[in-house]
Amino acid sequence: MSPTEPRSPVSHRKLGIFGVVALIAAGLVVGTGIRAREDQGSKLKEWTDDQAISSVAVTLPNAKALSSTIDLPGRLEAYYRAPIFARVSGYLKSWSVDIGARVKAGQVIAEIEAPDLDQQLLQARADLASQQASARLSEATLNRRKTLVASNFVSAQEIDERTADLSNKNAAVKSGQANVERLEALAGYKKITVPFDGVVTSRDTDVGALINAGGGSGPAMFVVSDITKLRVYVNVPQNYVPAIKIGAKATIALPEYPNRTFQATVEASSQAVDVASGTTRMQLGLDNSSGELMPGGYASVKLRLQRESAPLSIPASALIFNGSGLRVATVGADDKVQFKTVTIARDLGKEIELASGIAPDDRVITAPPDGLSDGDQVRVVGAGGKPATASEKQPPKG
Repeated sequence: MSPTEPRSPVSHRKLGIFGVVALIAAGLVVGTGIRAREDQGSKLKEWTDDQAISSVAVTLPNAKALSSTIDLPGRLEAYYRAPIFARVSGYLKSWSVDIGARVKAGQVIAEIEAPDLDQQLLQARADLASQQASARLSEATLNRRKTLVASNFVSAQEIDERTADLSNKNAAVKSGQANVERLEALAGYKKITVPFDGVVTSRDTDVGALINAGGGSGPAMFVVSDITKLRVYVNVPQNYVPAIKIGAKATIALPEYPNRTFQATVEASSQAVDVASGTTRMQLGLDNSSGELMPGGYASVKLRLQRESAPLSIPASALIFNGSGLRVATVGADDKVQFKTVTIARDLGKEIELASGIAPDDRVITAPPDGLSDGDQVRVVGAGGKPATASEKQPPKG
């Protein structure tokens, strides 16, 4: 075909078809790219929104009591303790027992020399003898006057007067006798005796010391204690008092016996709360028949608690303390945060026993992140959820 000849219609048609196919292909490429970009942007937005939601670990409150005991400081005291003061004034003549000595009830442990009292007793006895003589004379005079009544030598008035005089003299005799017996009783207190079996735990006197009667003028001469049984006093915080019953058992530990413990029983409660300390004083009985333990000593007392229900406990890291008070963050069924105000029953270090504020089925956030607010949406991981995979943590690649 020469160059001057016109092209055939078939060639023009092929060119047209090729152009249409090229346009369609180009459109498909452009559309696919746009769609891929849109999908990538959508995935990136979804990933970004996902990362904006805080991931939190939750745990259910532990309904098992972490500890059924409470440790408190205590003080040992003798079950019976008697400070012995003098009932008479004078000078100490002698004493026969020193600290640590075991004594028996009624045993004489000291004697007081009281010359003033001795003289008062002598005077009282002399006065009594004079009064008795006067009473006998009055009685004899009355009897003689009565023999003269029939002869009208004495009047009835005189007989009445003599009878009254005899009554007065007899009353004076009884008064004198009572005074003598009082002074004799006081003289008996010159000998200091022991009121019960025990140990002399204190002696604060010596031979020749001036002794003043009564207990308000100085320390006791002796202190006698019965240490076969001891009282243990502990101050229990008010919120634990209902959980400690009379008859409850306790374990006593003492610094002088580091490898031993002793058993005691709760015997009494003061049934009152001390305003200053917020505690109730309780008394425990401790057997000391061996005499190993000493009154006045310090003791560590472990008391067993009797609770109607076990308290709920949570990790200490779950507590939030701010201007709204003491709270914990919980996650509801819709995975939204809900703050609840709580009250601490006991701080055990890593675990906290709560008195109120949460329920056993509450999902508590173990470590609430900063900036968490009521109603925030969160993602639960750990207990109650599953951790995110490595691919979910990476942003989508474009």
